[in-house]
Amino acid sequence: MAEPRSLYIHIPFCVRKCRYCSFVSVADAPLSPKEYTDLLLREMALRAGCSPTPPRAPTLYLGGGTPSLLPPEEVGRIVEAAGRLWGLESGAEVTLEANPGTVTPASLTGYRAAGVNRLSLGVQSFDDRMLVTLGRLHSGREAREAFDAARRAGFDSVGIDLIHSLPAQDIGHWREELRCAATLSPEHLSAYGLTVEEGTPFARLEAEGGLLLPDEEGAARMFEETAEILAAHGYEHYEISNYARPGRRSRHNQVYWRREGYVGFGAGAHSFLPAPRPGIRWKNPDDLARYGSLLAAGGLPDEEIARLTTRDAMGEWLFLGLRLLDGVEIARFGEEFGTALETVYGGELERLRAAALLEFTDTRLRLTRRGVLLSNQVFARFL
Repeated sequence: MAEPRSLYIHIPFCVRKCRYCSFVSVADAPLSPKEYTDLLLREMALRAGCSPTPPRAPTLYLGGGTPSLLPPEEVGRIVEAAGRLWGLESGAEVTLEANPGTVTPASLTGYRAAGVNRLSLGVQSFDDRMLVTLGRLHSGREAREAFDAARRAGFDSVGIDLIHSLPAQDIGHWREELRCAATLSPEHLSAYGLTVEEGTPFARLEAEGGLLLPDEEGAARMFEETAEILAAHGYEHYEISNYARPGRRSRHNQVYWRREGYVGFGAGAHSFLPAPRPGIRWKNPDDLARYGSLLAAGGLPDEEIARLTTRDAMGEWLFLGLRLLDGVEIARFGEEFGTALETVYGGELERLRAAALLEFTDTRLRLTRRGVLLSNQVFARFL
C-alpha cells in the first residue's frame, strides 16, 4: 500500500525580508497572489496526474515567506485543490503561517472558513525594540491582538514562534518573552535559538563586529530555562525547539522528523518520498520567474533531484528522529534498512553514550539532556 504523503505549499511573498531570514522569499514579487495561486494549482494538477493515487494526506501546511499575504479566497482555492487533486484525510491538520502585522479579524475569519484549522503566528518577540532589531514589521501589541483575533475567528489550535539568543538579550528578557507567550496560552510554542545564516544582514553585521550576541553559556541557559518555564505552564517539550499542550503537537512537522513522505509545491519547495527505498528528494527552483516558465512549458519544476544512498538514508533516519525527545525505536531501524542499528553505528553510538550525549532504554535511543544542548555535535556524527 502506498504511504501517506503530507502536502507543503510554499508562499514566497513578504512585505520586507527580515534581517535574520534566509528562507526563499521576495518583497517585490512579479506575480499577484492570484497569478501565483494559478501556478500552484497547475503544479498540483501536473504532479497529481503523474503520481499513483496515495492515501489521503494527513496534513497540509502553507509556509513562507508570509502566507498571510494571500487573501482568504486564494487560500481557499489551494485547500480545495489539495482535497480534490490529492485528497485530505477527514480531520486533516491544515496550517497557515501568519505574520501578526498582516492579519485582520476579517482575514482570519476568512482563513478559518477556507478550511485552515491551525494557525502558526510568527511573533518572534513581544518587545518592540527587539522586533525593530530583527526587522519585523509588527509590534508586541499587534502580536497579542492577532492572537486574540484568531481565537475570536474560531481557531482552537494556535502556535506561537519565538526566537531567543538575540542581540543584547539576557536571561531576564527571555523569561519575560516566555511569560508573555504563556499568558496567551497557545496550544503550541516554538522557541528557536537565533542562527546567523550566510547572506543575511545579520551575517554581514556579525562579520563587521556589530552583532553582539549572548555567549554560549547565556544561550544554553535560555534554552534550559525555556523547558523549565514552559513545563510549569503545562507544555510538553517534545522536540528540541518545540513545546505543546498534551495532544497538540504539530502533526505536519512530525512528518519531517519521522522521515515520512511529503510533496512540496511552489517556488523553493522541497519534497521527499521514502519509497522506493532508500528515498528521493527534489526541490523546485527558488526563482519565481523560472518556476513559472517551467510550468508554462508544461513540465514539472524539478531542478534538484537527489536519489539517496542507503547510508544517506540511515543518517537521516537517526539525526531527524533524534530531534524528537522520545527518540527513535531501535527495532525500526532494522525494519527500515534490513540490518541492526548497532551493526552500522555501534562504535559511534557507544562513544556518544560514553560522553553522556545519548542514552538507551530497552527499546529506544534518545538524546540525554546534555545531548539536547549539544545536539548539533551529535547529529554531525551521522552526516
